[in-house]
Amino acid sequence: MPEQPIPERDLRFYYTLAQTGIEMVIPIGIGALIDYWRGWTPWATLAGAVIGPVVGITHMVRLVNAHEANKPPKGPG
Repeated sequence: MPEQPIPERDLRFYYTLAQTGIEMVIPIGIGALIDYWRGWTPWATLAGAVIGPVVGITHMVRLVNAHEANKPPKGPG
């Protein structure tokens, strides 16, 4: 029996969750660039390593909660 395709709503949700992973990494890269440019090694990188995951996980939790709250009700079958 063929598998059913993933609904478009869920597929968009998965792509959005993947974006939060990028949100966690970009502040580290920006911190490293600032460190290189200003000579602050390692302080801006460490700040990015703290800020990135905090912001990314917070965003991910909000997205998951909103997705769960807006799920269509399951009907019979």
